[in-house]
Amino acid sequence: MGTPDTEEAGRPNDEPAATSARRSLSPRVKLFLLCVGAVVLVAVLAWYIRHRTYGQYFEETNDAQLQADAVVIAPRVSGYVSQLLVTDNQDVVAGQPLLRIEGRDYSAQVAQARAQIAEAQAGADNARAGVSEQRAAIAQAEAELAAARSKAAHDAGEVARYAPLAASGAETRQQLAQLRLAASQSAEQVRQLTAALEGQRRRIPAIEAQIRQAEAQAQGGQAQLSSANVNLAATVIKAPVAGRVGNKTVMPGQFVQAGTRLMSLVPLQRLYVVANFKETQLALMRPGQPARISVDALSGTELDGQVVSVSPGTGAQFSLLPPENATGNFTKIVQRVPVRIAVLASPAARKLLVPGLSVTVTVDTRGAKGDLEHIEDEQKRLEARDR
Repeated sequence: MGTPDTEEAGRPNDEPAATSARRSLSPRVKLFLLCVGAVVLVAVLAWYIRHRTYGQYFEETNDAQLQADAVVIAPRVSGYVSQLLVTDNQDVVAGQPLLRIEGRDYSAQVAQARAQIAEAQAGADNARAGVSEQRAAIAQAEAELAAARSKAAHDAGEVARYAPLAASGAETRQQLAQLRLAASQSAEQVRQLTAALEGQRRRIPAIEAQIRQAEAQAQGGQAQLSSANVNLAATVIKAPVAGRVGNKTVMPGQFVQAGTRLMSLVPLQRLYVVANFKETQLALMRPGQPARISVDALSGTELDGQVVSVSPGTGAQFSLLPPENATGNFTKIVQRVPVRIAVLASPAARKLLVPGLSVTVTVDTRGAKGDLEHIEDEQKRLEARDR
Protein backbone atom coordinates (compact mmCIF):
# COMPACT_ATOMS: atom_id res chain seq x y z
CA MET A 1 0.00 0.00 0.00
CA GLY A 2 1.57 3.27 -1.14
CA THR A 3 1.89 6.47 0.74
CA PRO A 4 -0.03 9.63 -0.17
CA ASP A 5 3.08 11.16 -1.63
CA THR A 6 3.50 8.20 -3.86
CA GLU A 7 -0.18 8.41 -5.08
CA GLU A 8 0.07 12.12 -5.77
CA ALA A 9 3.25 11.53 -7.57
CA GLY A 10 1.53 8.93 -9.78
CA ARG A 11 -1.40 11.09 -10.95
CA PRO A 12 0.53 13.26 -13.40
CA ASN A 13 1.77 10.11 -15.01
CA ASP A 14 -1.86 8.82 -15.48
CA GLU A 15 -3.13 11.92 -17.35
CA PRO A 16 -0.96 11.42 -20.39
CA ALA A 17 -2.17 7.81 -20.48
CA ALA A 18 -5.86 8.84 -20.58
CA THR A 19 -5.15 11.46 -23.19
CA SER A 20 -3.36 8.95 -25.31
CA ALA A 21 -6.32 6.51 -24.91
CA ARG A 22 -8.74 9.13 -26.21
CA ARG A 23 -6.45 9.92 -29.05
CA SER A 24 -6.17 6.25 -29.84
CA LEU A 25 -9.93 5.95 -30.92
CA SER A 26 -10.05 4.49 -34.37
CA PRO A 27 -11.73 6.34 -37.24
CA ARG A 28 -14.38 3.61 -37.41
CA VAL A 29 -15.40 4.21 -33.78
CA LYS A 30 -15.48 7.93 -34.35
CA LEU A 31 -17.70 7.42 -37.40
CA PHE A 32 -20.02 5.13 -35.41
CA LEU A 33 -20.36 7.67 -32.60
CA LEU A 34 -20.98 10.40 -35.12
CA CYS A 35 -23.71 8.35 -36.79
CA VAL A 36 -25.31 7.55 -33.45
CA GLY A 37 -25.31 11.20 -32.53
CA ALA A 38 -26.80 12.11 -35.89
CA VAL A 39 -29.53 9.49 -35.52
CA VAL A 40 -30.38 10.71 -32.03
CA LEU A 41 -30.51 14.29 -33.25
CA VAL A 42 -32.76 13.36 -36.16
CA ALA A 43 -35.00 11.33 -33.87
CA VAL A 44 -35.33 14.21 -31.41
CA LEU A 45 -36.03 16.62 -34.25
CA ALA A 46 -38.62 14.27 -35.77
CA TRP A 47 -40.30 13.81 -32.39
CA TYR A 48 -40.43 17.56 -31.87
CA ILE A 49 -41.89 18.19 -35.32
CA ARG A 50 -44.44 15.40 -34.87
CA HIS A 51 -45.35 16.69 -31.43
CA ARG A 52 -45.87 20.24 -32.67
CA THR A 53 -47.92 19.22 -35.71
CA TYR A 54 -49.64 16.10 -34.45
CA GLY A 55 -48.93 14.81 -30.95
CA GLN A 56 -49.85 17.92 -28.95
CA TYR A 57 -53.44 17.71 -30.19
CA PHE A 58 -54.03 14.26 -28.67
CA GLU A 59 -55.30 14.45 -25.09
CA GLU A 60 -55.13 11.28 -23.03
CA THR A 61 -56.39 10.20 -19.63
CA ASN A 62 -56.64 6.92 -17.78
CA ASP A 63 -59.15 8.34 -15.30
CA ALA A 64 -62.08 6.89 -17.27
CA GLN A 65 -64.64 4.12 -16.89
CA LEU A 66 -67.33 2.44 -18.93
CA GLN A 67 -70.82 3.31 -17.74
CA ALA A 68 -74.45 2.64 -18.65
CA ASP A 69 -77.72 4.18 -17.54
CA ALA A 70 -79.08 1.18 -15.66
CA VAL A 71 -82.86 0.94 -15.26
CA VAL A 72 -84.10 0.12 -11.77
CA ILE A 73 -86.94 -2.41 -11.87
CA ALA A 74 -89.55 -1.74 -9.17
CA PRO A 75 -93.21 -2.80 -8.93
CA ARG A 76 -96.13 -0.39 -9.23
CA VAL A 77 -98.23 -2.52 -6.86
CA SER A 78 -97.60 -4.47 -3.69
CA GLY A 79 -98.06 -8.20 -3.33
CA TYR A 80 -96.46 -11.61 -3.19
CA VAL A 81 -94.19 -12.66 -6.05
CA SER A 82 -95.84 -15.66 -7.71
CA GLN A 83 -93.31 -16.23 -10.50
CA LEU A 84 -89.73 -15.12 -11.17
CA LEU A 85 -89.10 -15.45 -14.90
CA VAL A 86 -85.43 -14.40 -15.18
CA THR A 87 -82.12 -15.32 -13.60
CA ASP A 88 -79.02 -13.37 -12.66
CA ASN A 89 -77.03 -11.94 -15.59
CA GLN A 90 -79.67 -13.00 -18.12
CA ASP A 91 -80.03 -11.01 -21.33
CA VAL A 92 -83.60 -9.87 -22.00
CA VAL A 93 -85.38 -7.97 -24.74
CA ALA A 94 -87.71 -5.02 -24.36
CA GLY A 95 -91.19 -6.13 -23.28
CA GLN A 96 -90.07 -9.51 -21.94
CA PRO A 97 -91.83 -10.49 -18.65
CA LEU A 98 -89.47 -10.45 -15.68
CA LEU A 99 -91.75 -11.54 -12.82
CA ARG A 100 -95.39 -11.84 -11.79
CA ILE A 101 -97.12 -10.66 -8.63
CA GLU A 102 -100.18 -12.42 -7.23
CA GLY A 103 -103.12 -10.64 -8.91
CA ARG A 104 -106.30 -12.08 -7.36
CA ASP A 105 -106.89 -9.00 -5.21
CA TYR A 106 -106.56 -6.75 -8.23
CA SER A 107 -108.88 -9.00 -10.29
CA ALA A 108 -111.46 -8.59 -7.51
CA GLN A 109 -111.06 -4.82 -7.74
CA VAL A 110 -111.74 -5.01 -11.47
CA ALA A 111 -114.90 -7.04 -10.87
CA GLN A 112 -116.08 -4.63 -8.17
CA ALA A 113 -115.55 -1.62 -10.46
CA ARG A 114 -117.54 -3.33 -13.22
CA ALA A 115 -120.37 -4.01 -10.78
CA GLN A 116 -120.44 -0.35 -9.76
CA ILE A 117 -120.62 0.67 -13.40
CA ALA A 118 -123.49 -1.74 -14.04
CA GLU A 119 -125.36 -0.46 -10.97
CA ALA A 120 -124.92 3.16 -12.04
CA GLN A 121 -126.03 2.38 -15.59
CA ALA A 122 -129.12 0.62 -14.24
CA GLY A 123 -129.91 3.67 -12.12
CA ALA A 124 -129.56 5.89 -15.16
CA ASP A 125 -131.85 3.65 -17.22
CA ASN A 126 -134.41 3.65 -14.41
CA ALA A 127 -134.30 7.44 -14.26
CA ARG A 128 -134.74 7.66 -18.04
CA ALA A 129 -137.76 5.42 -17.76
CA GLY A 130 -139.07 7.72 -15.03
CA VAL A 131 -138.70 10.67 -17.41
CA SER A 132 -140.77 8.84 -20.01
CA GLU A 133 -143.48 8.04 -17.45
CA GLN A 134 -143.46 11.62 -16.24
CA ARG A 135 -143.88 12.98 -19.75
CA ALA A 136 -146.89 10.68 -20.18
CA ALA A 137 -148.32 11.94 -16.88
CA ILE A 138 -147.80 15.51 -18.04
CA ALA A 139 -149.65 14.79 -21.28
CA GLN A 140 -152.56 13.32 -19.28
CA ALA A 141 -152.58 16.32 -16.95
CA GLU A 142 -152.59 18.67 -19.94
CA ALA A 143 -155.62 16.83 -21.39
CA GLU A 144 -157.47 17.00 -18.09
CA LEU A 145 -156.65 20.70 -17.81
CA ALA A 146 -157.93 21.33 -21.31
CA ALA A 147 -161.19 19.53 -20.47
CA ALA A 148 -161.54 21.48 -17.24
CA ARG A 149 -160.99 24.76 -19.04
CA SER A 150 -163.67 23.86 -21.57
CA LYS A 151 -166.10 23.02 -18.80
CA ALA A 152 -165.20 26.23 -16.93
CA ALA A 153 -165.79 28.26 -20.07
CA HIS A 154 -169.16 26.55 -20.63
CA ASP A 155 -170.25 27.16 -17.03
CA ALA A 156 -169.18 30.80 -17.23
CA GLY A 157 -171.19 31.17 -20.44
CA GLU A 158 -174.25 29.67 -18.80
CA VAL A 159 -173.98 32.15 -15.94
CA ALA A 160 -173.69 35.01 -18.40
CA ARG A 161 -176.75 33.76 -20.32
CA TYR A 162 -178.94 33.14 -17.26
CA ALA A 163 -178.10 36.35 -15.42
CA PRO A 164 -180.31 38.65 -17.64
CA LEU A 165 -183.10 36.12 -17.59
CA ALA A 166 -183.06 35.90 -13.81
CA ALA A 167 -183.01 39.69 -13.59
CA SER A 168 -186.10 39.91 -15.80
CA GLY A 169 -187.88 37.16 -13.85
CA ALA A 170 -187.87 34.72 -16.76
CA GLU A 171 -185.64 32.38 -14.76
CA THR A 172 -185.44 31.79 -11.07
CA ARG A 173 -182.62 33.16 -9.03
CA GLN A 174 -182.09 29.69 -7.57
CA GLN A 175 -181.18 28.36 -10.99
CA LEU A 176 -178.76 31.25 -11.47
CA ALA A 177 -177.13 30.52 -8.10
CA GLN A 178 -176.64 26.89 -9.04
CA LEU A 179 -175.03 27.91 -12.31
CA ARG A 180 -172.73 30.34 -10.56
CA LEU A 181 -171.73 27.60 -8.06
CA ALA A 182 -170.96 25.23 -10.93
CA ALA A 183 -168.89 27.93 -12.71
CA SER A 184 -166.95 28.62 -9.52
CA GLN A 185 -166.22 24.93 -9.04
CA SER A 186 -165.07 24.61 -12.65
CA ALA A 187 -162.72 27.56 -12.27
CA GLU A 188 -161.31 26.06 -9.09
CA GLN A 189 -160.80 22.75 -10.89
CA VAL A 190 -158.85 24.57 -13.60
CA ARG A 191 -156.62 26.17 -11.00
CA GLN A 192 -155.98 22.81 -9.30
CA LEU A 193 -155.20 21.06 -12.56
CA THR A 194 -152.90 23.93 -13.60
CA ALA A 195 -150.96 23.63 -10.35
CA ALA A 196 -150.80 19.85 -10.71
CA LEU A 197 -149.51 20.19 -14.29
CA GLU A 198 -146.84 22.60 -13.15
CA GLY A 199 -145.80 20.16 -10.42
CA GLN A 200 -145.60 17.34 -12.97
CA ARG A 201 -143.44 19.47 -15.24
CA ARG A 202 -141.09 20.42 -12.39
CA ARG A 203 -140.39 16.76 -11.67
CA ILE A 204 -138.67 16.40 -15.06
CA PRO A 205 -135.50 18.38 -14.07
CA ALA A 206 -135.26 16.41 -10.82
CA ILE A 207 -135.40 13.10 -12.67
CA GLU A 208 -132.91 14.37 -15.27
CA ALA A 209 -130.60 15.33 -12.38
CA GLN A 210 -130.88 11.73 -11.18
CA ILE A 211 -129.84 10.61 -14.65
CA ARG A 212 -126.81 12.87 -14.61
CA GLN A 213 -125.91 11.65 -11.11
CA ALA A 214 -126.14 8.03 -12.24
CA GLU A 215 -124.04 8.80 -15.31
CA ALA A 216 -121.44 10.52 -13.14
CA GLN A 217 -121.36 7.46 -10.89
CA ALA A 218 -120.87 5.33 -13.99
CA GLN A 219 -117.99 7.55 -15.07
CA GLY A 220 -116.47 7.26 -11.61
CA GLY A 221 -116.82 3.51 -11.81
CA GLN A 222 -115.19 3.57 -15.23
CA ALA A 223 -112.24 5.48 -13.78
CA GLN A 224 -111.99 2.92 -10.97
CA LEU A 225 -112.13 0.16 -13.57
CA SER A 226 -109.31 1.75 -15.56
CA SER A 227 -107.21 2.11 -12.40
CA ALA A 228 -107.96 -1.48 -11.41
CA ASN A 229 -107.00 -2.70 -14.90
CA VAL A 230 -103.75 -0.75 -14.70
CA ASN A 231 -102.97 -2.33 -11.33
CA LEU A 232 -103.87 -5.77 -12.65
CA ALA A 233 -101.62 -5.31 -15.68
CA ALA A 234 -98.85 -4.06 -13.36
CA THR A 235 -98.75 -7.43 -11.64
CA VAL A 236 -96.72 -8.58 -14.66
CA ILE A 237 -93.47 -6.59 -14.67
CA LYS A 238 -91.87 -6.35 -18.10
CA ALA A 239 -88.48 -5.15 -19.24
CA PRO A 240 -88.71 -1.51 -20.35
CA VAL A 241 -85.53 -1.79 -22.43
CA ALA A 242 -83.27 -4.52 -23.72
CA GLY A 243 -80.37 -5.32 -21.42
CA ARG A 244 -78.85 -7.68 -18.87
CA VAL A 245 -80.33 -8.47 -15.47
CA GLY A 246 -78.16 -7.54 -12.53
CA ASN A 247 -78.36 -6.84 -8.80
CA LYS A 248 -81.39 -9.11 -8.44
CA THR A 249 -82.72 -9.11 -4.87
CA VAL A 250 -86.13 -10.79 -5.26
CA MET A 251 -87.20 -14.39 -4.83
CA PRO A 252 -90.50 -16.24 -5.50
CA GLY A 253 -92.93 -15.98 -2.59
CA GLN A 254 -91.40 -12.75 -1.33
CA PHE A 255 -93.75 -9.89 -0.43
CA VAL A 256 -92.70 -6.72 -2.26
CA GLN A 257 -93.80 -3.15 -1.68
CA ALA A 258 -94.60 -0.75 -4.48
CA GLY A 259 -91.50 1.19 -5.50
CA THR A 260 -89.03 -1.27 -3.93
CA ARG A 261 -85.91 -2.06 -5.99
CA LEU A 262 -86.09 -5.65 -7.21
CA MET A 263 -83.32 -5.74 -9.82
CA SER A 264 -81.46 -3.58 -12.29
CA LEU A 265 -81.49 -3.81 -16.05
CA VAL A 266 -78.24 -2.72 -17.70
CA PRO A 267 -78.61 -1.73 -21.39
CA LEU A 268 -75.25 -3.00 -22.66
CA GLN A 269 -76.01 -1.70 -26.14
CA ARG A 270 -75.95 1.85 -24.74
CA LEU A 271 -72.56 1.82 -23.03
CA TYR A 272 -70.58 5.02 -22.90
CA VAL A 273 -67.38 6.28 -21.30
CA VAL A 274 -67.04 9.02 -18.72
CA ALA A 275 -63.47 10.31 -18.99
CA ASN A 276 -62.25 12.81 -16.39
CA PHE A 277 -59.84 15.11 -18.20
CA LYS A 278 -57.74 17.75 -16.52
CA GLU A 279 -58.90 21.31 -17.00
CA THR A 280 -55.68 22.01 -18.89
CA GLN A 281 -56.69 19.43 -21.52
CA LEU A 282 -60.07 20.92 -22.45
CA ALA A 283 -59.10 23.99 -24.46
CA LEU A 284 -59.54 22.27 -27.82
CA MET A 285 -61.96 19.49 -26.85
CA ARG A 286 -65.27 19.68 -28.70
CA PRO A 287 -68.29 17.37 -29.18
CA GLY A 288 -67.99 15.24 -32.28
CA GLN A 289 -64.22 14.75 -32.11
CA PRO A 290 -62.94 11.17 -32.62
CA ALA A 291 -61.46 9.20 -29.74
CA ARG A 292 -59.64 5.96 -29.13
CA ILE A 293 -60.65 3.79 -26.17
CA SER A 294 -58.20 1.26 -24.77
CA VAL A 295 -59.94 -1.27 -22.52
CA ASP A 296 -57.79 -2.78 -19.77
CA ALA A 297 -59.97 -5.90 -19.53
CA LEU A 298 -59.37 -6.63 -23.24
CA SER A 299 -55.57 -6.45 -22.91
CA GLY A 300 -55.49 -2.93 -24.23
CA THR A 301 -57.67 -3.57 -27.28
CA GLU A 302 -58.60 -0.21 -28.79
CA LEU A 303 -62.13 0.74 -29.76
CA ASP A 304 -63.42 3.73 -31.66
CA GLY A 305 -65.28 6.46 -29.82
CA GLN A 306 -66.65 9.97 -30.24
CA VAL A 307 -66.95 12.90 -27.85
CA VAL A 308 -70.63 13.45 -27.09
CA SER A 309 -70.61 16.24 -24.51
CA VAL A 310 -68.61 18.01 -21.85
CA SER A 311 -69.96 18.34 -18.32
CA PRO A 312 -71.19 21.83 -17.31
CA GLY A 313 -69.06 21.68 -14.16
CA THR A 314 -66.12 19.92 -12.61
CA GLY A 315 -66.56 16.75 -10.62
CA ALA A 316 -65.97 18.65 -7.39
CA GLN A 317 -68.86 21.03 -8.07
CA PHE A 318 -71.35 18.16 -8.26
CA SER A 319 -70.09 16.43 -5.14
CA LEU A 320 -72.18 16.22 -1.98
CA LEU A 321 -70.02 18.87 -0.28
CA PRO A 322 -68.56 21.21 -2.93
CA PRO A 323 -65.25 22.81 -1.93
CA GLU A 324 -65.36 26.32 -0.49
CA ASN A 325 -62.31 28.22 -1.71
CA ALA A 326 -63.16 31.49 0.01
CA THR A 327 -61.15 30.54 3.09
CA GLY A 328 -57.80 31.48 4.53
CA ASN A 329 -56.15 28.22 3.45
CA PHE A 330 -56.30 27.66 -0.30
CA THR A 331 -54.29 25.25 -2.39
CA LYS A 332 -54.76 25.29 -6.14
CA ILE A 333 -55.49 21.80 -7.45
CA VAL A 334 -55.90 20.93 -11.09
CA GLN A 335 -59.58 20.12 -11.49
CA ARG A 336 -61.02 17.36 -13.65
CA VAL A 337 -64.06 17.70 -15.87
CA PRO A 338 -66.16 14.66 -16.90
CA VAL A 339 -66.42 14.17 -20.66
CA ARG A 340 -68.98 11.75 -22.10
CA ILE A 341 -67.73 9.63 -24.99
CA ALA A 342 -69.84 7.29 -27.10
CA VAL A 343 -68.48 3.80 -27.68
CA LEU A 344 -68.49 2.80 -31.36
CA ALA A 345 -67.85 -0.92 -31.01
CA SER A 346 -68.97 -4.00 -32.88
CA PRO A 347 -71.63 -6.32 -31.38
CA ALA A 348 -68.94 -8.91 -30.68
CA ALA A 349 -66.91 -6.40 -28.66
CA ARG A 350 -69.96 -5.12 -26.79
CA LYS A 351 -70.65 -8.59 -25.45
CA LEU A 352 -67.37 -8.37 -23.52
CA LEU A 353 -67.93 -4.88 -22.11
CA VAL A 354 -69.66 -4.14 -18.82
CA PRO A 355 -70.05 -0.92 -16.84
CA GLY A 356 -67.27 -0.11 -14.41
CA LEU A 357 -64.34 -1.33 -16.53
CA SER A 358 -61.30 0.93 -16.56
CA VAL A 359 -60.27 2.39 -19.90
CA THR A 360 -57.74 4.82 -21.29
CA VAL A 361 -59.13 7.47 -23.62
CA THR A 362 -57.27 9.50 -26.22
CA VAL A 363 -59.14 12.31 -27.97
CA ASP A 364 -58.02 13.79 -31.29
CA THR A 365 -58.55 17.56 -30.95
CA ARG A 366 -56.96 18.60 -34.26
CA GLY A 367 -60.34 19.67 -35.60
CA ALA A 368 -60.30 22.66 -33.20
CA LYS A 369 -56.62 23.61 -33.38
CA GLY A 370 -57.39 27.08 -34.75
CA ASP A 371 -60.00 27.96 -32.15
CA LEU A 372 -57.60 29.48 -29.61
CA GLU A 373 -56.12 31.84 -32.19
CA HIS A 374 -59.62 32.82 -33.25
CA ILE A 375 -60.59 33.52 -29.62
CA GLU A 376 -57.48 35.64 -29.13
CA ASP A 377 -58.23 37.64 -32.29
CA GLU A 378 -61.80 38.24 -31.16
CA GLN A 379 -60.59 39.38 -27.75
CA LYS A 380 -58.13 41.80 -29.32
CA ARG A 381 -60.89 43.25 -31.52
CA LEU A 382 -63.13 43.72 -28.50
CA GLU A 383 -60.35 45.43 -26.59
CA ALA A 384 -59.60 47.70 -29.55
CA ARG A 385 -63.28 48.62 -29.85
CA ASP A 386 -63.56 49.43 -26.14
CA ARG A 387 -60.64 51.83 -26.42
